[in-house]
Amino acid sequence: MKKYLYLLFLATSLLFSQATVKVDLSNPNATVYTHLYFLQSDSYAPEKSAKTVVGLEEADAISVVQKIKEILDGKGLMVNFSKVPTNPMHKDSVTFGAQYKFVLFPKDAPGIYLEKMGSQWFYSKETVRNVDALYSATFPWFATYLKKFIPSVGYHSLLGIKLWQYIGLVLLLLVSWILFYILRRILFYLLRKIQALFSNITNKDITDSLRKLARPIALLLLMAFIKMMLPSIQFTLDINHLLFIGLKIIITVFWIYVFLNLVKVVMSIYRTYAAKTHGKLDDQLVPILHKFLLGLVLFFGLLRFLTILGMDPTTVVAGASIGGLAFALASQDTVKNLIGTFMIFLDKPFHIGDWIEAGEVVGTVETVGFRSTTVRAADTSVYQIPNSTLSEIVVNNKGLRSFRRYKTELGLRYDTPPELVDAFVKGIEVIIQNHPSTRKDAYNVAFTGFGDSSLIILVNLYFVQLEWGIEQASKHIFHLDILKFAKNLGVDFAFPSSTIMIEQFPDKSSFDLKYNIDEDRIKKLMESLKK
Repeated sequence: MKKYLYLLFLATSLLFSQATVKVDLSNPNATVYTHLYFLQSDSYAPEKSAKTVVGLEEADAISVVQKIKEILDGKGLMVNFSKVPTNPMHKDSVTFGAQYKFVLFPKDAPGIYLEKMGSQWFYSKETVRNVDALYSATFPWFATYLKKFIPSVGYHSLLGIKLWQYIGLVLLLLVSWILFYILRRILFYLLRKIQALFSNITNKDITDSLRKLARPIALLLLMAFIKMMLPSIQFTLDINHLLFIGLKIIITVFWIYVFLNLVKVVMSIYRTYAAKTHGKLDDQLVPILHKFLLGLVLFFGLLRFLTILGMDPTTVVAGASIGGLAFALASQDTVKNLIGTFMIFLDKPFHIGDWIEAGEVVGTVETVGFRSTTVRAADTSVYQIPNSTLSEIVVNNKGLRSFRRYKTELGLRYDTPPELVDAFVKGIEVIIQNHPSTRKDAYNVAFTGFGDSSLIILVNLYFVQLEWGIEQASKHIFHLDILKFAKNLGVDFAFPSSTIMIEQFPDKSSFDLKYNIDEDRIKKLMESLKK
């Protein structure tokens, strides 16, 4: 029985040994697999891997394919064969003319790509020609030079990592720590200079924000330095892959932190600027714009995280677009109000505190939010008007008037003598001239007609104070001055009435008022009014 089991095991081994991997250059997937498979430690056959390069001697071709693998390993670029095309007629639709080519890592290693030559796929002539430059860019010369001085003990391994790699990583982190403190001070100085070029506004908040902004920028520069130097330590592909993913995540976090602080700096400058402007709509825009920019930064940061975790950027953008479209369709009113909000802040049809008439709503603008605008009416009622509606209807902004026009008609009794009518008109003109809140160069006071029960005196003037409350107080003073003058002049205001004239009625005297039209008295009264 044991003999039969041994023969079965031997036959199985022979069958598997016959299923060897052959050189296959029929499509991009097969060429990349051939290149990498024959450079693995358990299937090392560099002369077969060199078949993926055409036009070179075998020794030179081996050197090229080894360098390409070292570049990919050094950058932690692990090939996902499920995404490498198996179509022999594959065309790269990204490049102009849709050539027969395939770029392994378009973003991280665009210089390494395959192209079809005849019926087979090889590494491109440009890749072969530039492989030394790509290798030097990945592994700096001084790193290769210093490696010659590593003693033999440095090549002893601990947990699969050589001792000199541990030392190199510690030295890299130590140099980065020193550079961080130097760069942070330099960047803070440069940011202060840049801020001074664009704005002369400065305060403690802006200074603190610039100091916070310098820190993540310095860390970003250090991450780029570490990313450049890390391949020189020559970790294995698996370790480099994890390290570079970690670096990408850290860099993304730092970029988000940079933009969040940049938003804070910009909003601090804008808040200071808005506080100096006359209108209050800019002040209301500060928190809205701040929240919007923060949301934008976090949204793009989330998209970046998804791409780092392996999702296709096109799929992420398409998903975000479809999700945004679905959200927009599900909340059309909210989107319309949001657009209306932006239109209000762009057009600025009114400011906070302005007295407006918007349809049936009349009142003072108190707040402008993401969705609606709050208007308080004269009776203290509060109206919430959707911004989409407010951006479409006619808005009469009385707060933007240069002056507040006031027009009224005063009615004098029909039996008022012409002398007193003329004196009354001239007296009102003097009152307008003496009033502290009226325009002195634009007013009209005239006897304009005969009403049903009175002689009509038209009064048209303009108040220079724009606030509604001040306007009413100005009217109050103006009206009292007219009443006092009318009383001193001896004229009465008319009201709807009927007069019955009975001729030759015995023992009945006339009801006509006795008006004093003495010219000297009227003249003295007018002189006293001007004082």
